[in-house]
Amino acid sequence: MPRSDRATTPTIRERSRRHSWVRVFLPVALILVWLVGASLGGPLFGKVDEVSSNDQTTYLPESADATQVQELLGDFRDSDEIPAIAVFTSESTLTDAEISAITDAVADTPSLEGIADDVSPALVSDDGYAVQAFIPISGDAELKDVTAELGDELRASAPDGVSVYITGPAGFTADLAAGFAGIDGLLLGVALLAVLVILVLVYRSFLLPLVVLSTSLFALCVALLVVWWLAKFEVLLLSGQTQGILFILVIGAATDYALLFVARFREELRIAEDKGTAVMAAWKGSFEPIVASGGTVIAGLLCLLLSDLKSNSTLGPVAAIGIVFAMLAALSLLPALLLLFGRAVFWPRRPRFEPEVVAEEHGMRTTGLWARLAGVITRRPRVIWIVTTLVLLAGAAGITQLNAVGVPQSDLVLGASDARDGQAALGEHFPGGSGSPAYVIVAEDSLQDAADVLLANDGVDSVAVTASDSPSGTASVTTDGIVAVGPPGTAAPDPTVVDGEVLLQATLTDAADSDAAAETVRSLRTELAGVDALVGGVTATAIDTNDASIHDRNLIIPVILVVIMLILMLLLRSILAPVLLILTTVLSFGTAMGVSALVFNGIFDFPGADPAVPLYGFVFLVALGIDYNIFLMTRVREESLAHGTREGVLRGLSITGGVITSAGLVLAATFAALSVIPILFLVQLAFIVAFGVLLDTFIVRSLLVPALAYDIGKKIWWPSKLWRRGLD
Repeated sequence: MPRSDRATTPTIRERSRRHSWVRVFLPVALILVWLVGASLGGPLFGKVDEVSSNDQTTYLPESADATQVQELLGDFRDSDEIPAIAVFTSESTLTDAEISAITDAVADTPSLEGIADDVSPALVSDDGYAVQAFIPISGDAELKDVTAELGDELRASAPDGVSVYITGPAGFTADLAAGFAGIDGLLLGVALLAVLVILVLVYRSFLLPLVVLSTSLFALCVALLVVWWLAKFEVLLLSGQTQGILFILVIGAATDYALLFVARFREELRIAEDKGTAVMAAWKGSFEPIVASGGTVIAGLLCLLLSDLKSNSTLGPVAAIGIVFAMLAALSLLPALLLLFGRAVFWPRRPRFEPEVVAEEHGMRTTGLWARLAGVITRRPRVIWIVTTLVLLAGAAGITQLNAVGVPQSDLVLGASDARDGQAALGEHFPGGSGSPAYVIVAEDSLQDAADVLLANDGVDSVAVTASDSPSGTASVTTDGIVAVGPPGTAAPDPTVVDGEVLLQATLTDAADSDAAAETVRSLRTELAGVDALVGGVTATAIDTNDASIHDRNLIIPVILVVIMLILMLLLRSILAPVLLILTTVLSFGTAMGVSALVFNGIFDFPGADPAVPLYGFVFLVALGIDYNIFLMTRVREESLAHGTREGVLRGLSITGGVITSAGLVLAATFAALSVIPILFLVQLAFIVAFGVLLDTFIVRSLLVPALAYDIGKKIWWPSKLWRRGLD
């Protein structure tokens, strides 16, 4: 052997051994890193409520009146107790013995854990058919458990024939907590099961669905680990609503990205015998669409930072963190797993190494359903996109029926609600706003002027002032001044004064979450402008939340459109194509909202929708819907460079049709899983996004976009080089 050969051979062998060692070590190291992250994040699924809050005032802008009042309430009260209202009703007039039994039962409630001592006396209604009592619950108590135990105890002590309800702020908050209770278990289980079933049907494999699902689950665990600690250190605000969306978004997005990567990997295995070469080629081919897709979603989500409402602005970074880990898992953990398993991951339908067959197919489009659809588009592209557009416009017309101006607090939870039933019973026998007063903070020297304005309003039943000297903590205020507490001749208590201000409590005649109460509070704010008063409370919080949400919706939607359009222009090196893609996605969103409005009103008979529903629907449908156009058009551009635009459109549709449809089904199924949580907002969002994604997948991306691009030809790439030099 020549000397040079002897010197070269060991070097080649050493490189081969080193390459083999790296090929084994790198995927194992990546898998171990993800495994450690998942093992740290997994146990946090049952602990999210430790760092989350569902209190609406927490998410209001700092400048909102309700926020300022909420911050000042603690200065007037010694505790952060949350009032529950116990309502006792009977079909006949309550006897003295029954009232006495109810009074004793209420007086015994402080013996229960979590119940404060300052329970109000039992108050009998004017008609004699009902009794109410205000029972404060400690702010650090587990509200859901305490209200449940309180209700059980009072029902056991109530006389026969007397119904007992627990309502008021504590009751409704407990209902919300109970509604969100299934997020960690039920929601995640349903979403994962739905994805698993779809993956098994798509791949007809046993191992590959588990690999893809593991990628998604590991991405979620690590995302939750980061989000949990950021919420723990109060860098981010976390709510049950945000938590549910994070879970669904990460599972759906990570699975979509994994499907794209796996499809590319399967393609490469047909022309590359070595699995490492196939993985690297798949990584190079998938990197740009996955990063572009994820980047588009992240950009859209971060636009929520412009929101005045913190529930919106905090969702942006929380969900963006989830998308980041979804992309990282698809581009690191999944390739590592595929590199270890190789072709075996597709068992029993392993892709064969058949470069000759692929070479024969190179000059023609692939066969199957999507190739046949591509053939249909070649014959009548203009008819297809015009008819499709008209159908979508007809569906979008229903958007005028969408009632997205807010819903009463009592309707936020679907299904049975003790708090809702109690609110209805309370309104039949007492002023509807009992237990949920409008709080008015005003200067001490304007106390009587403010009280006179309140009492003059038909929507106000009574007015009290916070007075620490009074046994009940408050004293009634009339047009003649503060009413004395106790026997005749007793001096009236002095109001509690903090920094020269006093706290008035106005009991409204209507339920605190009703439209009538909202109108009362709005009119009071106008009438009290002359005395420089702040109006807060449950009703004011709902008003400020809705107003901020409408402002956010009108501001953020146009910003998201501009940001996503700029990203598409950079990705496709074109102006016309991104504009058309945005228009088709917006049309799809309009149709989804229009059909949803008709379904909500005509089938489900929902009481309305939160103003944030259209905003959230837009963010997810546009940001996620544009993903499929990105998957399609990046492949179309790749094929157009070699075969011309029209042929590239047909090839792109034929090649990506299966994977994009599978991705759409997965995403629709994961968002549909949100409907298992009995919260009106999440159920509506689940329907809008699931229906919109399916619409985008089967109509917009399969018919409208390909037909439009085919009809326009290479002009769609204007003003890029592909437009000037490419082929039609």
